[in-house]
Amino acid sequence: MVIGAGPAGLTAAIYLARFRRNFVVIESGGSRAAWIPRSHNHPGFPDGVNGKVLLSRMRKQAEKYGADIRSGRVETLTPLKSGFRIETENETFRSRTVILATGVIDNAPNIPGLERGVEKGLVRICPICDGYEVIGCRVGVIGKDDHCAREAIFIRTWSDDVTFIHVGKDPLPKTLAADLKKAGVDVIDSAIQAVEIRRRKITAFDFGEDEKRSFDVVYSALGVTPRAQLAVQAGAKLDDSGRLVVGDHQETSVPGLYAAGDVVRGLNQISTAEGEGAIAATDVHNRLREGR
Repeated sequence: MVIGAGPAGLTAAIYLARFRRNFVVIESGGSRAAWIPRSHNHPGFPDGVNGKVLLSRMRKQAEKYGADIRSGRVETLTPLKSGFRIETENETFRSRTVILATGVIDNAPNIPGLERGVEKGLVRICPICDGYEVIGCRVGVIGKDDHCAREAIFIRTWSDDVTFIHVGKDPLPKTLAADLKKAGVDVIDSAIQAVEIRRRKITAFDFGEDEKRSFDVVYSALGVTPRAQLAVQAGAKLDDSGRLVVGDHQETSVPGLYAAGDVVRGLNQISTAEGEGAIAATDVHNRLREGR
């Protein structure tokens, strides 16, 4: 069983199908990769690739080799003496192994028209993915803590005009404020009153008291929430960030339960997720082949 059909889950499906394994993929249609307007750092696509297009191609490739991909939502994952019981809204499965590729949910900022802003490339989530595309842009970074502020400093790699929009309840530590100033990052320490996403790729923020600022691009640095509930049900260990702890072959602390992609600690990158999906699927195949 593969749970999730983002880049990690679909890569696992391609490998398992070509290993001639009997398996099912259950997917809810919630892959965050579908939000990507165009990824320019995925190998093999010099002009970039739309997230939905990439997922569609990967799905077609998996199905070409016989992958059984079904829509649904897994509600329970229960370890058994040999394997697992998986229950969806309508079906119950028994599986010797499970690969979790459930991903994460972005902690989205309160921006009206957020989805439209993401589609237009005005609101972004991952500077590792698309920081190159903001060269020469006026960039705002919405965040509330030290990690978010560090992301604003990181974005100075590409832009000379970066503003950290601090929306946290606690004031910034003096040392962090000094680091931001040293890096050339402006700071706005105020709640956002209103947002307007305009047609010409400008996002305008109203911070009250007649203060308005406009940015070409705004990054949300509010973090993510791992979709790890099923793994917790099964007794798998999490790290301090709430992500799954896995070994060299992507196996969790529960024997036979694997995890790949953003639900595992590491870079939230498509290429990383694909690599982990391939590793997990190969170890599953070897495990079953050896009768483990």
